[in-house]
Amino acid sequence: MSQESVTEDRERYRERLDELDETIAATMDRWGIPVLRVAVAIVFIWFGALKVLGDSPAAELVAATVYVVPPDLFVPVLGVWEILIGLCLLYRPLIRLGILLLFLQLPGTFLPIVLLPDVVFYVFPYALTVEGQYIVKNLVIIGAALVIGSTVRSE
Repeated sequence: MSQESVTEDRERYRERLDELDETIAATMDRWGIPVLRVAVAIVFIWFGALKVLGDSPAAELVAATVYVVPPDLFVPVLGVWEILIGLCLLYRPLIRLGILLLFLQLPGTFLPIVLLPDVVFYVFPYALTVEGQYIVKNLVIIGAALVIGSTVRSE
């Protein structure tokens, strides 16, 4: 096989890879935000429903953090709030409201870091417990909310 033939084969291979990459990127562009919106909605509806039903593993953490309101009242109300966030994210005209409710709720999820550091860290300030990991993952939800919120004027 000549050097020229090998070079041509490599170029065709690169072109095919580039076409595949373009197709994959276009598909991700088309579906990325809708899938993100539905995924975040499912998380909020699911976690909220667990609080309403009294089956949330986070209920104790919530109760220990917000000790000025009776947990029997606060945890289910928080669950309804979370369900509303999820439902708003599923229905395009209510995305703005869902993002507002989300950004009003999320700062409270970080309170245990300040109020209950012994529950959040097993080695302060870097080794997180499972509860700490549950809290820190909310940074991803904040990022997702910013991406979702950026679309409200474009679609």
